Amino acid sequence: MDEKMSLYDLFKAIKKRFLLNLSILFFVVATTGLVSYFLLPPLYEASTQILINKKEAGGEQISSQDIQTNLQLINTYNVIIKSPFILTQVIDNLHLSTTTDLLTEQIAVTSEQNSQVLNITVEDRELKNSVAIANMTADVFQREISELMNVNNVTILSPAIEKKDKDPIFPNIPLNLLIAIIVGILIGGGITFLMELLDTTVKTEQEIQEIAGFPILGFVSPSSAKRRRNA
Repeated sequence: MDEKMSLYDLFKAIKKRFLLNLSILFFVVATTGLVSYFLLPPLYEASTQILINKKEAGGEQISSQDIQTNLQLINTYNVIIKSPFILTQVIDNLHLSTTTDLLTEQIAVTSEQNSQVLNITVEDRELKNSVAIANMTADVFQREISELMNVNNVTILSPAIEKKDKDPIFPNIPLNLLIAIIVGILIGGGITFLMELLDTTVKTEQEIQEIAGFPILGFVSPSSAKRRRNA
């Protein structure tokens, strides 16, 4: 058989082995769905927003210099929030069975460029735990920062809320199924291509001519069963 196969030939081969390709696709998608839904533990995310803004007494307006000072403090606050000093209190207050090192990996502190708002994001296997850790981290930080740096410029904008219908961030089942469909099609096409490539049987007159190296002079028509009996 000629080792070269056009896309049209591959399409015909896939069509010929449609049930095989359909079975492979169904197996890959079903396996991915079962693993994603039943075996992979879900991972939830909760966020708390805090505002870094100095409170001026006597109704004085906040100057641009004060805002710039608050922006410069944000990098320092990022480190303090994830420090063992803060996280140890979070663990004790919530009675968590973890360490500060492990808890640090669950917490991410981010801020937009030139923004005075900090986002404390927590990932956990349980939604209620992620909400509780995010809110407790913000509360402990707000309480302790006034003593650590002698400032009072932290305000909790929006605490994390436990929503019953919130979907986990992992696994992403629709995305996994979409990837499984693509992988199933590729696997089916690959198997079909190999089966056609390894099939050495002669099926057409053109293949006979290519193998023998001689032109075809004629054809022998198959005789019917009735003619064979008469003979």
